[in-house]
Amino acid sequence: MNTLVITGGSSGIGKATASLFAERGWRVFELSRHGGEVSGEGSRVTGEIVHVTCDVCSEESCRKAVAEVMAQTDHIDVVISNAGYGISGPIEFTEIADAEHQMDVNFMGAVRFTQAVLPQLRAQRYGRIIYTSSVAAVLAVPYQAFYSASKAAINAMALALANEVREFGISVSVLMPGDVSTGFTDARRKFSAGADIYRHAGQAITAMEKDERGGMQPRKMAERFYHIATCRSPRPQYVGGALYRTFCFLNCLLPTRFVNWIEGRMYG
Repeated sequence: MNTLVITGGSSGIGKATASLFAERGWRVFELSRHGGEVSGEGSRVTGEIVHVTCDVCSEESCRKAVAEVMAQTDHIDVVISNAGYGISGPIEFTEIADAEHQMDVNFMGAVRFTQAVLPQLRAQRYGRIIYTSSVAAVLAVPYQAFYSASKAAINAMALALANEVREFGISVSVLMPGDVSTGFTDARRKFSAGADIYRHAGQAITAMEKDERGGMQPRKMAERFYHIATCRSPRPQYVGGALYRTFCFLNCLLPTRFVNWIEGRMYG
């Protein structure tokens, strides 16, 4: 039976992904601080989902979680680093501690999980690592600067890691979703400091959240993860959603100043 290990699998895109892999006969280890309502039971599910407690902000927790997984299986086929959250607010008025925590969860959390799971993948000399990034890594969003930065950092790390682990038969990819309708929007930590100075901040964040609530269903991203996990030769980067693939393509063709101006007109 194929084995998936996924962080942040108890809600949103992670939950949809864990469920889809289980439906298709995989054994899924869902790593999160608190087990959600993900269940391997049901008429469509032919695999199983096992919750393992893990806090990606703790190196020890990541290593213990992987050890617990390996106590129940002898191999890992695919790992998906998906845990993360978002903050919003002007850069000038964002507390350093809040910015650091954003990077600690989204980026360093991915680093800790990667370091914990790589010894097993190297030993077995195969496996796929997939990171949840974001279109915001390519098209930096005003008033979500630290979220964008955390995802851009993941993209850079993934490209470097791909070259480091290729000799061990391990592939590395990122999936960059666009707007997806999940609880991520309601969980965002919004900071209002400086709103009297940055008068467009509130309006921009409201517009972004409206786009998210009307976005794709998480199942669509789960299907993309499954494709990356099972295709013959995965690419380094994928964009979730045809519209967002067009945006990223145009970003490569058009001058950066022009693209950033458009972004500012949309959300600045």
